[in-house]
Amino acid sequence: MFKLNEIKELIKLVDESSLQELEIEVEGNRLSIRKPGQMEVVNVQHSAPQAYPMAPVHFQQTNHVSDPGVTGVEQSIVADTKSSLHKIVSPMVGTFYRAASPDGAPLVSCGDKVHSKSTVCIIEAMKLMNELEAEVKGEIVEVLVDNGQLVEFGQPLFLVRAE
Repeated sequence: MFKLNEIKELIKLVDESSLQELEIEVEGNRLSIRKPGQMEVVNVQHSAPQAYPMAPVHFQQTNHVSDPGVTGVEQSIVADTKSSLHKIVSPMVGTFYRAASPDGAPLVSCGDKVHSKSTVCIIEAMKLMNELEAEVKGEIVEVLVDNGQLVEFGQPLFLVRAE
């Protein structure tokens, strides 16, 4: 059986990460946590009490078009449009920073033109600041993560309309 403080901690971890969904099943007890915009926020199903330690937790990251104003066919159009854009992805797990210093201006914003060697953000990993380059020439269309947010390996950070 899941304890309330464990559930609260898992909700906090999911909320602070880039994960969209977390599902855990231990000896017939199932816990599912999804970020807002998903059908279900928290669902706990209990069976008989367990005397075993928790099994390994499996994380699953999902990317959904979750704009409440967009439905049906419009969602597929939005998804197709976004899929045609170049994604700048995180090369590592770390903390995403838009600026070179805490009080500095963002390195890039929506509408900015970039070239392949333009620094677009900084990823902090193991106390090292790693500058990330655009890798393509084009225009920044969307910034997909917030400043200070933890990012995962391979997570899209920016959408760029390549030239």
